[in-house]
Amino acid sequence: MKIKCLIVDDEPLSLDILEKFIADIPELELVDTCLDAFEAMAKIKELNIDLIFLDINMPKLSGLNMVKSMENLPEIVFTTAYPEYAVDGFELNILDYLVKPISFERFVKTINKAQRKLAHQNKDFDSSKQAFMMVKENKKLYKLFFSDIKYIQSMGDFVKIFTDEKVYILSNTLKHIKSQLNDRLFVQIHKSYIISINAFKYLEGNQVLIGKSRLPIGLTYKNELLKALKTKPS
Repeated sequence: MKIKCLIVDDEPLSLDILEKFIADIPELELVDTCLDAFEAMAKIKELNIDLIFLDINMPKLSGLNMVKSMENLPEIVFTTAYPEYAVDGFELNILDYLVKPISFERFVKTINKAQRKLAHQNKDFDSSKQAFMMVKENKKLYKLFFSDIKYIQSMGDFVKIFTDEKVYILSNTLKHIKSQLNDRLFVQIHKSYIISINAFKYLEGNQVLIGKSRLPIGLTYKNELLKALKTKPS
């Protein structure tokens, strides 16, 4: 599987160099290029991207502030002529930091690191059907496997978790439950609903069919759903 890359840089020379480096490595695929962070933020929501080469010093919004402002980002490699930003970058848990001018040898080391990390993530994803969380209902503590969950509904101060065997009613918030889920298996489609990608049957208009249930899609969540379906496990 190729690593899908996005370049975000407002310097034409840097864009050209990174495009050439990516073209020279068969395992990489350049999905798109962007000249600023705002364009990149839109592309991230629209496209299936594994790795971003992100310049730090850009007009309007810096690469650092872009990373700080977004959640669930692909792997990030900062590219900049200013090595003093390295500490700030690694505090954001980025993959690597490339100082311009970037040599091909150093670029390859970064790609090797990306391949190892993404392979590990894919391995975790392959075994994620065995993942679970603990939920408490009526003073009983249940072990609930992610693979058994069809969808989750928020109802004020309570959350309903729907499985084939049972509906769990918890005194909890949707935000808290979402933080415990594997975000490769679940996607929020509405302020009140999270669905299992594996339980998804079809999309029709502004509704999805999950099992025998039709659920609404919030307008602001539709792009996230479409993005998640592109990465649906086989």
